[in-house]
Amino acid sequence: MNDNTFEKSRLTLLGLGVMGTALARAWLAAGHPLTVWNRTAGRADPLAAEGAMVAGTAAEAVAASDLVVICLLDDASVGEALADADLTGKDLVNLTTGTPAQARARAEWAEKRGARLLDGGIMAVPPMIGAPGSGGYVFYSGSRALFDAHHDTLAVPAGTTYVGEDPGFAALHDVALLSAMTGMFAGISHAFALVRKEDVALKDFAPLLVGWLTAMAPYAYGITGHLESGDYTEGVVSNLAMMVEGNATLLRTAEEQGVSAELLTPFTALMERRLADGHGDEDTTGVIDLLTR
Repeated sequence: MNDNTFEKSRLTLLGLGVMGTALARAWLAAGHPLTVWNRTAGRADPLAAEGAMVAGTAAEAVAASDLVVICLLDDASVGEALADADLTGKDLVNLTTGTPAQARARAEWAEKRGARLLDGGIMAVPPMIGAPGSGGYVFYSGSRALFDAHHDTLAVPAGTTYVGEDPGFAALHDVALLSAMTGMFAGISHAFALVRKEDVALKDFAPLLVGWLTAMAPYAYGITGHLESGDYTEGVVSNLAMMVEGNATLLRTAEEQGVSAELLTPFTALMERRLADGHGDEDTTGVIDLLTR
């Protein structure tokens, strides 16, 4: 263990899945005294060999530190793990993936139990944790004072991005970015489906695809301007009428290639609805209005 252990903040980590274990190793490598707990106790053995203190119960683990980081399966697991713990005066950092509403409810729950809670959304995969320059970071929301108090410790495994006092904002940002990623994965899957049966070298196609998506990503800035101004026609290069007409070629090509268009049609159908409502001179920003209930 690091010789400077005595200078580093003590903390507890609940949950030793792949992500939790990566977090634990990052704090241990940085010399932080760490107490760990996991429902399946055997997962703690390798970390014990690396210097972690292993608690027999979640309540014992919570009692060992003022700062308690939680990285469990889901929100229900958090409630179950902490049911018998004395949370009075504890600072909880919940890195368990959940919804904004769950984060807000959990913050109220923690306050009633005498604790403060900071919610987090991890924007990284385990190999990025504790790896300088990996680009991984964690969204945090809730008490700014709590975030500031533990910033140096929280910054050890990954970068930190504070997004507001509302406890639900970290989860909201997390899920919004993951949703965009999911849509991108859908587009990539459709693109490969179109070309895979042809005499196309996939290793040559992949960089073309990545380059094109990278070039198109700044489109998000234009949408931002439209939503802020309310004028969805400002600076439009390819208008909705043109894009809907072009969509017919996308769908026909899929049919010719023997590829299902089911990853495309939800979005193209929304574009057609917006066009039918008389917004052909806009870009696709108006689709957001159709999505918002």
